[in-house]
Amino acid sequence: MKRNIITVLIAVVASGLTAWAVVEASGSGRQDLSQTALSPDGSQYRTVNLSLEDYPDFTFAAESAVDAVVYVEVTATHSVRTAPNSLFDFFFGDGLPQSRESRSSGSGVIIRQDGYIVTNNHVIDGATKVSVTLNNNKTYDATVIGTDPTTDVGLIKIDAQGLPVIPFGDSDKLRLGEWVLAIGSPYGLRSTITAGIVSAKGRSMPPQNPGEMKIESFIQTDAAVNPGNSGGALVDKSGHLVGVNTAIFSQTGSYAGYSFAIPVNMVKKIVDDLIDFGSVKRALLGITMTDINQKIADELKLSSLNGVYITEVLKGSAADNAGIREKDILVAIDSTKITNAASVQEKVSTYRPGDKAVVTVVRNGRTLNLDVEFKGTAQETGTVDKDGAVAFYGAKIRQASKETLQQLGLKKGVEIFSIGSGKIMDAGVEDGFVIQYVNDQPVATPQDVINVIKKSKRAVFIEGVTPAGRSSYFGFGL
Repeated sequence: MKRNIITVLIAVVASGLTAWAVVEASGSGRQDLSQTALSPDGSQYRTVNLSLEDYPDFTFAAESAVDAVVYVEVTATHSVRTAPNSLFDFFFGDGLPQSRESRSSGSGVIIRQDGYIVTNNHVIDGATKVSVTLNNNKTYDATVIGTDPTTDVGLIKIDAQGLPVIPFGDSDKLRLGEWVLAIGSPYGLRSTITAGIVSAKGRSMPPQNPGEMKIESFIQTDAAVNPGNSGGALVDKSGHLVGVNTAIFSQTGSYAGYSFAIPVNMVKKIVDDLIDFGSVKRALLGITMTDINQKIADELKLSSLNGVYITEVLKGSAADNAGIREKDILVAIDSTKITNAASVQEKVSTYRPGDKAVVTVVRNGRTLNLDVEFKGTAQETGTVDKDGAVAFYGAKIRQASKETLQQLGLKKGVEIFSIGSGKIMDAGVEDGFVIQYVNDQPVATPQDVINVIKKSKRAVFIEGVTPAGRSSYFGFGL
């Protein structure tokens, strides 16, 4: 068989290195690349035999995943005020409220054959109508199943069966430099596929609204992503879903080389909660932390900057109960290495309240493995636990024991304990405070407290005795 040989001269000006490459194309279509390189001192040659098959081929991943990425159109209604119609309206009114419709679009990923589609919360936020167009041009009305603004995950569903899906991958196993594909509908260009590499992991973005809780540990890539890609798929070379595209970093509003995706391990847990419970069951560790810088490493004589420095442990939290302390260095959760605060958020977000894990900390040069049972967010006031404790504005209350009442010289009362984030903590109350009166009404049981609270409209005033035996009172608004 006749073989065509094409010689390509490549000059590499670096340390005096010059190389020539010979590409041989055979009739079978296979191309072999033989590269001979001369060392800088001219004394040695080396030959590397390569094949174009060694270079990335995304055809399988692209063709297997593209049908499971959908185009999402959203109609939302916004209330706006018109210009005043008279001088009276100008000085004393704000104009007449009117409803206006707006339309936007994004992308979504089919994750179950029965029509469940994951997207971004910001794509469907405030939607009054959502429609989904598949890659085969079929269009369906969609129902919003649930959203989680904290992670920017949204879930919708269409009435269909036997749909193509993208299998879940494992975002924890992604490696820097690994090739990935972004699939979505930028600027309405449906089923657009771009390629890039994993540029970084565990990225967080500057907060847009101070005080707003966000859980962010993005996968950063250089795959081109633009408006309309939000909610689309980030897949690996095997065609597995490893992330959901959600944001770009740009000063122009268009792609500038930096795109971000929510890790699929986080997405999967959020979606499962929305399907099974209708809301997200979020676990809390109960620590305040900061990334380790060189100053902290020098002060604590640390050999690495990995992990996070714990600056505070909330009393009564999962971390407190597990024996985690201030100034500990948290380095791993269930053997997953912790590199920064974002990686803690990402890992903890995969657990539910009641789940257990092993947290590894370094304390005074010693490595400790501590068993932790995660707690949830503050329960709704009045919620009763299995042990009879009642949730009370971030704390728990129970009927004071005979021993406590005898020690404080009281006949009856309700004890506050396990104080967490909420109005009780904000009021400066300490564990062991015994409530005697709520809004001037005597109370003897937790239910007495809740019954008085239910009748309150603006504020709550509580009188009682501190653990030291001093009479005290506090109040808070509703």
